[in-house]
Amino acid sequence: MQGKVDIKDPFISRGCRCAPNVQERCLNVFKHSCNKKDSYNWLKHIKNPEYNNFSDFVEVKFKNSRKDYYRTSEDTELKEGDIVAVEANPGHDIGIVTLIGYAVRIQMKNKQLDPENGEFKKVYRKAKTSDIEKWIAAVNEENKTMYKAREIASSLKLEMKISDVEYQGDKTKAIFYYTANERVDFRELIKVYAETFNVRIEMKQIGMRQEAGRLGGIGSCGRELCCATWINNFQSVSTAAARNQQLSLNPQKLAGQCSKLKCCINYENDVYLELLSEMPDTSIKLKTKSGTAVFQKSDVIKKLMWYSISLEEPEEKNNIIQVVSFNRAKEIIELNKKGILPENLTDDEVLKEPENKGFQSSDIVNQDSLTRFDKEKSKSKKKKRRKKKQKQNNVNKAQ
Repeated sequence: MQGKVDIKDPFISRGCRCAPNVQERCLNVFKHSCNKKDSYNWLKHIKNPEYNNFSDFVEVKFKNSRKDYYRTSEDTELKEGDIVAVEANPGHDIGIVTLIGYAVRIQMKNKQLDPENGEFKKVYRKAKTSDIEKWIAAVNEENKTMYKAREIASSLKLEMKISDVEYQGDKTKAIFYYTANERVDFRELIKVYAETFNVRIEMKQIGMRQEAGRLGGIGSCGRELCCATWINNFQSVSTAAARNQQLSLNPQKLAGQCSKLKCCINYENDVYLELLSEMPDTSIKLKTKSGTAVFQKSDVIKKLMWYSISLEEPEEKNNIIQVVSFNRAKEIIELNKKGILPENLTDDEVLKEPENKGFQSSDIVNQDSLTRFDKEKSKSKKKKRRKKKQKQNNVNKAQ
């Protein structure tokens, strides 16, 4: 039970490494880093000062990325992994304690929650056997409810998608998460849901990014989606960030699982903006004695610029592409302002070979080649053929 983890287990989305067992009350079903957006308590081994009471709040996790902070009383002693019954509207909900101590206060400050002046719900008690039984029954009904809810929505011809369903711990209320491009009138839908499922219905509209964060998935990089693992606040992503990084504006490459621009485009945007501020104005033409150079492209990371220079000599009418560093381009611009024309466009810095030949950027690019292994094999085969021919020639000469 503790060894293998079933991916289809609905309790994994609630941070459980295995389904809770009513007979084993002491079984700890919670485990750090097995749930989405997990927050590890790095201060659990540090004793709290006696004059500060930091144990009056706990972080409780529910399905997927839904978390909340609850106030506890002095009588209840909770630890990470405890299944608790918390205040809800109406009734009570069942969740897992994921964070205790002073770290809860730090998390609340990061999310701009004031523990002194805010109104917070309470933790009623540790979950009883009857509470856990109702909770298990409610969780096992969620997938069936979601499929049935989709059939009802499609029968009413509503342009919406039911992406997830979450039952409250006491099975008195169900939250239906849906996505829609336009406003949906679901008054009749709620009546049908209430008659079919016999619970209180709550509809929550979420965006495409929030849907990907709740359901999870694998990105084009081969790792889990950032929105499902650690991103809490979504920042707007624009095509200007892609232009700054000189990415091809191909929607198939720039779009993520949510069909929106990838959040990771913003990760290196600040670095590119800082480097672009050091790059000289590309609209200025560089004038030399050999000709006038026009900007073509740039490599911001290497701080290099490519210019096409049209030679004034009649024998060579074709344009020649030359590489110039940022510093050299700025130097030529300053000389042109003074009316001085340099002899050559390029500088010696670009022509020098890099001293460190250990790691090259081409090593990363070549990893995407489908024939990278075939080339190595073909080279080894050619070497073997050459050795065989040399051996045969040596044998023939000896004879």
